[in-house]
Amino acid sequence: KLNNMNFKDAVIIDVRTQGEFSMGNVNGSINIPLDTIPNRLDEIRNMGKPIVVCCASGGRSNAACQWLNAQGLTDVFDGGPWTIVDAQVRN
Repeated sequence: KLNNMNFKDAVIIDVRTQGEFSMGNVNGSINIPLDTIPNRLDEIRNMGKPIVVCCASGGRSNAACQWLNAQGLTDVFDGGPWTIVDAQVRN
C-alpha cells in the first residue's frame, strides 16, 4: 500500500532524535522523537491522514508504527529510512 501512496499528501513524522533530525530531514516533515510519541498521541491523531513514519534505518519507525497501530491509528505507514522517504517526496 505504501508503494502506491502519494507522499506529498501524507504527514511525515521523523522519529529520530532532534540532533539527528537537524543534520538532515525530509522537507516538511515533523520531528517527534520516538520516546515522545506517547506524550503526543492526541496531536498525532489530529494530524489528518495518511501518516508516514521514518527514522535512520527503519527500526524506530517500525516500533512507532506498531505502537500507533495498537492505539487504533490505522492510516499509519512505516516509511523506513528518511532518505528513502525523501526520495519519494521529491519524485
